[in-house]
Amino acid sequence: MSKYILNRTLSMVITLIGVSILVFLMMHLIPGDPVTYILGDYASEEAIAEMKKTLGLDQPLFIQYIDYIKNVLQGNLGTSYITGLTVGEEIMARFPITVQLALYSLIIGSVIGILMGIVAAVKQNTIFDQLAMVISLIGISAPGFWIALFLIWMFSYQFNIFPISGYQGFYSLILPSITLGLGSAGNIARMTRSSMLEVIKQDFMRTAQAKGLAMIPMIFKHALQNAMIPVITLIGLQFGFLLAGAVVIETVFALPGLGSFSIEAITKRDLPTVQGLVLFMAFLFIITNMIVDLVYSRIDPRIKY
Repeated sequence: MSKYILNRTLSMVITLIGVSILVFLMMHLIPGDPVTYILGDYASEEAIAEMKKTLGLDQPLFIQYIDYIKNVLQGNLGTSYITGLTVGEEIMARFPITVQLALYSLIIGSVIGILMGIVAAVKQNTIFDQLAMVISLIGISAPGFWIALFLIWMFSYQFNIFPISGYQGFYSLILPSITLGLGSAGNIARMTRSSMLEVIKQDFMRTAQAKGLAMIPMIFKHALQNAMIPVITLIGLQFGFLLAGAVVIETVFALPGLGSFSIEAITKRDLPTVQGLVLFMAFLFIITNMIVDLVYSRIDPRIKY
């Protein structure tokens, strides 16, 4: 186990270095100049040159990247051009909203998706199976912003149950969580159905049925537990996708999370903020997948590291 964790840690470091290089080059190669945004279109050449020197943008890209990595290794992700605060402070201030949104969405998507997948597998080729798959397909295919606008119109405008936009506590996250969770539920339902169908056909399931074991214990204790490995893999991946998908949903619902802040940072060419956010998100994604791999051995004792 220790050797496995060490290998994954080394792999994580290499991945993060690759991500940092990629996002650094992309942000410096796309059109636009952050100095022009900061000083305005009518700034003098002297002011622009001085600001570039202050921000270190007058150095070659290689030197800029080396300086950036040195700061990252010291725990400094840079200072935001927009707010003047450190990127770490901005992330810590906005991260709780984004992680709550992702977790609530994951719970909603997992519960709905697993239950739909079980029903579809147990009632294979029936109306229940077809209905579950149609609903899952709608959840996968419907654009998130369309679902968000529909939920706002229905539950905020028509019935005035939830706030339309902004963050006012837990209730402000219910509609965004449902929006993100429905898309995840579709993917999880299809994976659960496929995995359950494979397990149900196994000999030990026929033996349990022949012994007269009740349907519900047989499905949830024997079939579902053996079918959960690919489902858990997908759930782990979905958490990373939900963090990324929060960019659009946070913008629609005007939530002050990392997603909406990243859009603002990209629009305003806030280089340190974009680089810090992408690096932080990549780190979360890698850690989540490592945890998922470790959970495998708890669900299936045959898996050893």
